[in-house]
Amino acid sequence: MQFQAHIRSVEKRDLKYILLDYFKAESSLLLLDGNTSNGDSFDWVIAAGVVDEISVGVTNAFDELQDFHNKHKDWIFGSLSYDLKNGLEKLESTHPDGIQAPDLHFFLPKYLFVFKENQLAVHHHASQEEFDLEVLSRVFESSGIAFNSTIKHRVAKQNYIANVNLIKAHIQRGDIYEMNYCQEFYAENSTLNPLDAFRRLNSISKAPFSCYYKLGDTYLLSASPERYIKKDGACIISQPIKGTRKRGVSAEEDERLKKELYNDQKERAENVMIVDLVRNDLSRIAAKNTVKVDELFGIYTFDQVHQMISTISCEVKAETTIKDILQATFPMGSMTGAPKIRAMQLIEKFEQTKRGLYSGAIGYISPEGDFDFNVVIRSIQYNTLKMYLSFMVGGAITIGSDAEMEYQECLVKAKALFEVLEGKYAKTVS
Repeated sequence: MQFQAHIRSVEKRDLKYILLDYFKAESSLLLLDGNTSNGDSFDWVIAAGVVDEISVGVTNAFDELQDFHNKHKDWIFGSLSYDLKNGLEKLESTHPDGIQAPDLHFFLPKYLFVFKENQLAVHHHASQEEFDLEVLSRVFESSGIAFNSTIKHRVAKQNYIANVNLIKAHIQRGDIYEMNYCQEFYAENSTLNPLDAFRRLNSISKAPFSCYYKLGDTYLLSASPERYIKKDGACIISQPIKGTRKRGVSAEEDERLKKELYNDQKERAENVMIVDLVRNDLSRIAAKNTVKVDELFGIYTFDQVHQMISTISCEVKAETTIKDILQATFPMGSMTGAPKIRAMQLIEKFEQTKRGLYSGAIGYISPEGDFDFNVVIRSIQYNTLKMYLSFMVGGAITIGSDAEMEYQECLVKAKALFEVLEGKYAKTVS
């Protein structure tokens, strides 16, 4: 059952938060927010409530997802944990996991809201008596951010710098060409209002692949600028990010920083290595001679940073399934390094936190089997029962990396996350 309603009495910027507040008791709740900048068929979409769902470990996870989609042939939404790699290759993760989100979770929502150009389309698997659109305008009340804990480093700065140099030694020996090395910032015994924190994050960092994801007692609040992979018919595109500069204080400084990023040979080397990795991944499921680089070293500006983004595409072979595409490309090369398997082995050696949803993916699959997934970066995770808050940031380490500069780049990427958590940025990085 579905219907459409033109929204006039509620401001567009508030409507999504009204819906998130209204459905906050549902076990699964997801907002995918393009912030009107990713050129897709919606400004934002909210999936709320559960008709059916799967939550599985790493073994045969993509088979389970394929079967779930085959069963429903409907819109499904959910998440892919980075640790699904352990079911694809002979890898394992032994680090602590403070959040404990499922390795793979997808759900068929009870309600689906799609907002585009001031029009709200509402789709639902519920009776009219269960659903009253007018109630939504009466349930929203704004409040401030509630966070009362100190953010800690999982890795001390001196240890981070030492590890970068050890990773560079592996590169010198020829073990890898590049590795994405990440660190965790966390808070224990913390209290957080996830929806209010997301409102704040989404106001200061309006990224094209933002999302608010509630899954039981865990929350993911993301301001991701990066697309992992999109399927539209037979066309696949992937848009890895490698290369970052902070925003300037003036238009003139912004232009200088953008040119500096575009011409930086180290950043270009990082980017082109991941482009080659993605091309290789796509070639496993692509029709002959269809893999191409649509844009190399594109410079894009976001609220907090400038990023170097490349776009790679292909046409998939006939009869290629969702499972085939995800198994061939996951996890995304921008969050691993090259070669991918050896880089993932070294990630486990040098990092001290299980990544979980971080550097995984959130997105949707359509009834026809099309899909779009982000890369989970620039994100806060929170477990309400354990009162544990976590966010991770990182960057690509190459032979040309300077450890101090890599550390500072992490802080630039995390700036909006610190700002959301009551201005603890200065305290944490001093």
